[in-house]
Amino acid sequence: MPPTGPRAVLSAAPPWTSFIGSAVFHYLGPAFAVLLFGRLAPLGVAGLRIWSAAMVFALWRRPWRTLARLDAGGRRTILAWGAVLAGMNVCFYLAIARVPLGTVAAIEFLPVIALAALGARTARNLLALVAAVGGVYVLADIRLAGEPLGLVFAFANALLFAAYIVLAHRTARLRGVSGIDGLAAAMLVACVLVAPVAGWQAVPAMIDPVTLAAGIGVGICSSVIPYVCDQLAMARMARSTYALLVALLPATATVIGVVVLRQLPSLAELAGVGLVVLSVALHRERTPTQKDRTTRALAAERGSRSRGCPDGPG
Repeated sequence: MPPTGPRAVLSAAPPWTSFIGSAVFHYLGPAFAVLLFGRLAPLGVAGLRIWSAAMVFALWRRPWRTLARLDAGGRRTILAWGAVLAGMNVCFYLAIARVPLGTVAAIEFLPVIALAALGARTARNLLALVAAVGGVYVLADIRLAGEPLGLVFAFANALLFAAYIVLAHRTARLRGVSGIDGLAAAMLVACVLVAPVAGWQAVPAMIDPVTLAAGIGVGICSSVIPYVCDQLAMARMARSTYALLVALLPATATVIGVVVLRQLPSLAELAGVGLVVLSVALHRERTPTQKDRTTRALAAERGSRSRGCPDGPG
């Protein structure tokens, strides 16, 4: 009997539908966080985001069981991912507290361009990459304005975001553990690592139910829903394809800015959205040909023989 229920629906849907869910909530969370800055310091918001996400994952996935059954290499990947999640969230909120969000978004995209370029092996994909870069540049309206320390945090966040893509994609391909279980375990690690730097700034939320509830909402919108969608997409999508689709994030931010913050886009921003959409439409992931499959099969056979597996006696 074929599988039924939500899992079957998600398996049948194209992987980019999961990414759209990630893209929408990726900027809904920061939009709510900006409104929360009036009540809580940036590090406090970062801490609440990670802790609330870790709590949801702990109740849902029991991440300690995942850590117990992983081998040493898998645990190292999860620990590294957890450290990246903690550092990325802290740097992101410290950056947007000092530097315009558009500048942070543009800087965040720079390492992702390099990841996408590694997989752009055709003229069509290179053209898609050029369109994506142009669209992000127009949308972000890059301005190196703000405090120098804010720019340091913005560039640190960008490097950590690229590491997040690499480690999340690697975790999605680990054997014996689902990507979502790996995410839950990494969030548990991040929960512990962020406590020393964010705990003291989150204390005011403990006596303010409205701030606490808002912080939990930011965590669910920013670190639970989009990261789960990321894992669903990465399990069936090449890393270079995912990296290029990240170009949708500034376009999504434009839409959310209209709906949540009442920020109407200019004609230039609409042109940027159009370039981003064009880049996604142009990009094609290379599918293996029969020649590729035959070559891999012959290579595997030669490798088997070199390890001492003869075809017969002798």
